[in-house]
Amino acid sequence: MLHLRLIVPADRTDEVLHLVEHTVGTTHLVVLPAAARNPAGDVVLFDVAREAGDELISALRRLGIDRSGSITVENTDLMLSAHADRAEEEAPGEGVDAVLWEELTDATHEESTFSVTYAAFLSVATMLAACGVMLDNAILIVGAMAVGPEFGPLAGISTALVQRAPRLAWRSLWTLVVGFAVAMAVTAGFAWMMNAFGLFTYAMIEAPRPNTAFIWQPDWMSFVVAFLAGIAGTLSLTSAKSGALIGVAISVTTVPAAANAAVALSYRDYGQTSGSVSQLMANLGGIVLAGTLTLLVQKALWAARRRRIAAAPPGASQG
Repeated sequence: MLHLRLIVPADRTDEVLHLVEHTVGTTHLVVLPAAARNPAGDVVLFDVAREAGDELISALRRLGIDRSGSITVENTDLMLSAHADRAEEEAPGEGVDAVLWEELTDATHEESTFSVTYAAFLSVATMLAACGVMLDNAILIVGAMAVGPEFGPLAGISTALVQRAPRLAWRSLWTLVVGFAVAMAVTAGFAWMMNAFGLFTYAMIEAPRPNTAFIWQPDWMSFVVAFLAGIAGTLSLTSAKSGALIGVAISVTTVPAAANAAVALSYRDYGQTSGSVSQLMANLGGIVLAGTLTLLVQKALWAARRRRIAAAPPGASQG
């Protein structure tokens, strides 16, 4: 269930209440007249089944409530209520399949904004991966993959393409490109420093590294893995399955490829640099393509379900 808190101008309250009361899947409606001070208005509280949430939120925005007042949406982890159970049964579809596009856009907007923290996380992850590739240590590679924050802007690009939001697309692309550029530059400097201390050597970059050689030797399997990870990552975002997103983070070699490219370039090994960049591009492209297609399929399936429900005779099952 979703819990919504609205601040509504007093002259729009009846209109909003009519909308909420006639939306299948809503319950626990509470109205607090003149309770809001800034902005002034009535406070309207209610719960709605997740599968009915996106359409209702869009309708509220069409009424301009987000401009004249406010719309706050919270996920409710536990709700013990027969009314809530009944609302979920009446709402069309399954909550786990529903996509809250406003929530997804807001989340990817935040994750796709370039910041010092984002650059720091990506740089640290890339330096960890550099240690992993030089030591041929798979544990360090996995750790670096888990730290990397690059899935945020990748998801932002997919969401922007589906929602036709060019500003979000450019912001996400900027964050991705500049973030990796900064991280690779920092890692190249890190490799130079480690070389000066004798901790990295040219022999290490040229030595056989059976555990990490796949990082600069891309093939079609690299794209396939990235594509599957992109599907899983997108589904984890739309269904709030954060555990699945962690699995995605440690299955795609974006950060390790960037790290190996930076280290190899610092040692002028252009063959490994080229292979690593190809690996990076294959993984990034696979994730974006998979994420975009997944969102398009989800959007089409949900739209088809709504059309079937709208065409069904009154009283027919909506499950």
